[in-house]
Amino acid sequence: MIAEEATFARLMAATQKGDKAAYNVLLSEAGMWLERYFRRRVPPTQLDDLVQDVLLALHNKRSSYDISRPFLPWLAAIARYRWVDHLRKVYKHESDLLEDGHGVQDSDEDVVEARVSLERLFVHLPPKQVEVIELVKIEGLSISEASERTGQSESLVKVNIHRGLKRMSALIEKAD
Repeated sequence: MIAEEATFARLMAATQKGDKAAYNVLLSEAGMWLERYFRRRVPPTQLDDLVQDVLLALHNKRSSYDISRPFLPWLAAIARYRWVDHLRKVYKHESDLLEDGHGVQDSDEDVVEARVSLERLFVHLPPKQVEVIELVKIEGLSISEASERTGQSESLVKVNIHRGLKRMSALIEKAD
């Protein structure tokens, strides 16, 4: 049986009243619907776990369903949230694997090249602008810390950073 909206809503209403047979049919039909929903969204090896996760959420949230509202959008919303959680977990796991030393090692050559490029741009800027750009944008100091270290007011630090970066951007565009 392929259930449509009216059938799902009727089964859910009966489930909320304690009908165990309706609940079993609802879970079976919802499981088939969820398999179709996730088939193009996740690899086959992850399909069953995700369907079971949503069915468990349906079980836990069944009392919050409003029988005056359509059932399938409610189920689809639960499925979508579980799918997003699943993606976060998968990508977090994959990024953890990269952090465990399987990723590409940073090259000292890249750092040297970047510094040489910056030095070439800095020669075209006033020393006060270079100083605050290095302190705030490269060393990571706050505006107030850079202000204390350079003797410039916080407003002047911001203006010098803005003007310096704008000038550097113009130099880069001109070079292209």
